[in-house]
Amino acid sequence: MDDVSAMYRNWASDDQVTKFLTWPAHGSEEITRMILSDWLTHYQEEENYYHWGIELKELGEVIGSLAVVNIRESIGEAEIGYCLGKKWWGNGIMAEAAGAAVDYLFREAGFRRICACHDKNNPASGRVMQKIGMRYEGTLRSADRNNQGIVDKVIYGILMDD
Repeated sequence: MDDVSAMYRNWASDDQVTKFLTWPAHGSEEITRMILSDWLTHYQEEENYYHWGIELKELGEVIGSLAVVNIRESIGEAEIGYCLGKKWWGNGIMAEAAGAAVDYLFREAGFRRICACHDKNNPASGRVMQKIGMRYEGTLRSADRNNQGIVDKVIYGILMDD
């Protein structure tokens, strides 16, 4: 709960950060506080819950987040999603964080496949996926919804054996 102000200030209240996400920018720190409280509840109640803050060491506060947004236990798959404050875009921070998360999900959590998706109109997110070794698997037309409406969904994946 100590991260409420930093989360709100650094990314959760920014319409540009949430443009391609499924949740709107937070209108107040109270909304951010409720979201963090919900995450903490999930950690207490669920064995397979993964939601991390991304902390910039030099700043000493969170600047983004990364989470497993969907698990398909029958095939050992975890789908990840992420967001980062725009002030830190283009510096390799998300690729570093996502790469570490993928490594953890394979080695510690035992998943065999990790995937991620992005809106076709957000190619920067796809470049993160490519940088961490994910392969392009296809584009599903009008297959997802985010703050832009119904959008084409671009899918990337990586296997433990890759």
